[in-house]
Amino acid sequence: MTSRIEALTLEVADTTAAHRFYTALGLDTRVGLRSSDAPTTGFRGFSLSLTMSQPADVRGFVDAALDAGATSLKPAAKSFWGYGGVVRAPDGTIWKIATSAKKDTAPATGRIDRMVLLLGTASVTASKRFYVEHGLTVAKSFGSKYVEFDTQDSPVSLALYGRRALAKDVGVPVDGTGSHRLALVGGTGAFTDPDGFGWEAASLTPAP
Repeated sequence: MTSRIEALTLEVADTTAAHRFYTALGLDTRVGLRSSDAPTTGFRGFSLSLTMSQPADVRGFVDAALDAGATSLKPAAKSFWGYGGVVRAPDGTIWKIATSAKKDTAPATGRIDRMVLLLGTASVTASKRFYVEHGLTVAKSFGSKYVEFDTQDSPVSLALYGRRALAKDVGVPVDGTGSHRLALVGGTGAFTDPDGFGWEAASLTPAP
C-alpha cells in the first residue's frame, strides 16, 4: 500500500549528460537517475509539470532548459488558463512549466511551487480505481477526464489524464511503444499499474 510518492527515478541512456542537465536546472534533488537501454519510442505516456508563481519564472526556466540542451515542444505563451510552455529534456522526458497567473507582479525568483507527475492512461476510471485500492486518496476528480490524488507532503503530486489528451496537451503525437523509462518510489511493496507504470518499495530504493 502507498499514500505518497517518495521519489521519482528517470531511466536514461546517458546518466552523466542527464545529471548535468538536471543539475543546471536545480532539479537534481527532485529526480533520481539510473542507466537504462530499455527500448522506447515516441510518447512515453507521462509528463512532469512544474508550477511557478508568474510568467517571468516560467520564461526563465524554459530559457534555461533550452540553453541546457532541451528542445521546445510548445513555446512559453499565454493561454485561457494562464501561461506556460513545454520542453523535452535531452533524455526524452517531457516537462511542462506553467503558472495560473497571466501577469508578472514581482521580480522572478525561479522558485518551483509544485511538481506534478501526470500519467497518461488508457482509462482514467480504471486507473483511479486501481490507485484507490492501493491506498491513495482522491483529492480532485473530473469524471473520466482527470484525477488528482492527495499525496500528502510528497515531493511530487500524482495525477491521471487520458493518454490522448495528455499527448495533445504537451504537443506530441500519441503513439509510443516500449518502456516508460520511469519508476515511482513509495509504499512498502512493488507493483505495476494498468498502464505499465512501475512502483518500487521505498524501503528498497534510496532517495535521489
